[in-house]
Amino acid sequence: MTENSSSIADIILSLPNGLDGEVDSSPASPISIRKYRAATELVFVDNSDDPHGAASVPIYQTATFKQKSATQMGEYDYTRSGNPTRTHLENHLAKIMGARRALAVTSGMTALDVILRLVKAGDEVIAGDDLYGGTNRLLSFLSKTQDIRTHHVDTTIAESLIPHLHPSRTRLVLLETPTNPLIKIADIPTISRLVHERCPNALVVVDNTMMSPYLQKPLELGADIEYHSGTKYLSGHHDLMAGVIGVKDDPIGEKIYYVINSTGTGLGPFDSWLLLRGIKTLAVRMDRQQANAVRVVQFLENHGFKVHFPGSRNHPQFELHQRISTGPGAVLSFETGDVGISERIVEGTKLWGISVSFGCVNSLISMPCRMSHASIPAHIRAERALPEDLIRLCVGIEDIDDLLEDLYASLVAAGALPNWQKVGAEWWGHWKRASKRSD
Repeated sequence: MTENSSSIADIILSLPNGLDGEVDSSPASPISIRKYRAATELVFVDNSDDPHGAASVPIYQTATFKQKSATQMGEYDYTRSGNPTRTHLENHLAKIMGARRALAVTSGMTALDVILRLVKAGDEVIAGDDLYGGTNRLLSFLSKTQDIRTHHVDTTIAESLIPHLHPSRTRLVLLETPTNPLIKIADIPTISRLVHERCPNALVVVDNTMMSPYLQKPLELGADIEYHSGTKYLSGHHDLMAGVIGVKDDPIGEKIYYVINSTGTGLGPFDSWLLLRGIKTLAVRMDRQQANAVRVVQFLENHGFKVHFPGSRNHPQFELHQRISTGPGAVLSFETGDVGISERIVEGTKLWGISVSFGCVNSLISMPCRMSHASIPAHIRAERALPEDLIRLCVGIEDIDDLLEDLYASLVAAGALPNWQKVGAEWWGHWKRASKRSD
């Protein structure tokens, strides 16, 4: 051993938490020993079964698979039913979500649609009163056409569900946490326990898109199903459409797979490969985006804006969010008090792209009531206290100083903040004129 080297034991002892499990002397079988930390799990994809030893999971861009004979069918026959690339993705997703099984579909809304196939006419759904516009639209459609009633409640108060929990009718409880766009927090463990005690046949479903599996694991907190729009943080680049479903019960997984196979909504090979690649950088992207978001929130709060962000100590559920997640995420919203000012702010930025959605490496800005939530009728938005002037920011990985400078310039130009440079110039001019008069 050289004087600059250390033993493995010394290195392990120097770590803050040691190691979670024993280390195998064989480097060929690392995943059989213990779970790695989150960032490592995201990167490590088990491709040991590849016949050619490919370092990256190959894209099996094929619709059909040849069989050995008319009576001997292989694992795959038709990509609608399954594809090796998608299988690798789903296995990887199940690992990072802590799921018994994961399934990949063509969009986040496809994921929700497939899950809602578990609900039949006459059943009831309980959902939050602050929902993504597309979710609200689908639930409204099912209410009108399928006789599936939805009760919208304030999911920040677990007890608000109690009047609507009926063992014979309640089939599904749908949570978003944080919610979009008001960033409310639902107590997943408490709500899950309450639902399962009162309605044993009901399923607790969590839209975990805002957090990603890196920051929050609903299945470990008591939920039965979690789903994501893979288009967002899991992908990270807004160059594909995908949805992800994770379940902790095999029979539920089989039912969902049956719907996916029957309707042909499984994710294609190329998009599966893109999503698998995107997941590997989730930790580094999210860490950077969170850090930037915290700086943006500090800037806005220091200028007196009302900000909705779970990482702010001003958030009413700051401590709850800390208990159920490992980070605040990178989506926030704030109020200006004036719709016209908000419109000018959104339209005045240069780096912040005006767009719906979130989760990509680029920073985005939007007015939910004009864009992502415009499908919710105005009177319902008012009933749910969704401010028309609300601005949503989805913070990316750019240099934070550039983002803040761009946002500040737009706030000043829109009249939301005073132009101190102009004020200073006017004061200086006034002082000079006053000085001349005194002479």
